[in-house]
Amino acid sequence: MSENPQPGSPDHRQDRWAGYAVLAAYVLALIAANWATSHYGLIPVGFGYTATAGTVAAGIALMLRNLIQDYLGRRAVVGAIVVGSCISAATTDQAVALASACAVLVSELADMCLYTPLRRRGWVRAVLPATLLGALLDTVVFLSIVGLPVWPQVPGQLVGKLWAVAIPVLAVLTYRAARRRSASSCST
Repeated sequence: MSENPQPGSPDHRQDRWAGYAVLAAYVLALIAANWATSHYGLIPVGFGYTATAGTVAAGIALMLRNLIQDYLGRRAVVGAIVVGSCISAATTDQAVALASACAVLVSELADMCLYTPLRRRGWVRAVLPATLLGALLDTVVFLSIVGLPVWPQVPGQLVGKLWAVAIPVLAVLTYRAARRRSASSCST
C-alpha cells in the first residue's frame, strides 16, 4: 500500500483492488467463523485450551478489518460487517449468527477507535493493540450471547485468535517489505 497515492494514479488503483480483495477475505472470514462454530463447536487450540471452531477465522477477520480501513476507509468496514453478518445469518445457526453480529459490531468499533489514532505511529504499533482489544471484546460478547461459559473460555479464545493474528501480520509485513525492495530496485 502506498503512503498517499493520488486518486487516478496506478498506485491508487492498485491499492483499491487490494482493498477489495481484503474486503472479500474479511467477509469470507466472518462467514467461515460462524459456519465452523455452528458445525464443530469447541476445538483444541494448544496449551490445553479449547475455543470455538471459528476462533481462528474470527482472529483473521479482526486483523483484516484494519487493512480494509487502510485501503477503503471506515464506511467499507461497516459495510463489510453488515454483509458478512447477513450472509452468516442465512447460512449458519441463527444463535451463532446473532451472537457473532453483535460481537463483531462491538469489537470492530472498539478496535477501530484504537487503531485509527495509533495508525500514524506505524501499522504494527496500531494493529497489535487494536486487534488484542477487539479479540477480547469479541470473545466476551460472543460467548455471553451464545450461552457458553465466558471466563473459562477466554484464555482458549485468545490463544486461538493470537495464532490467527500472528500469521497474517507476519505475511503482511513480509509482503510490504518485498514491495519496498521491488520498488527500490526498480528505481535504481
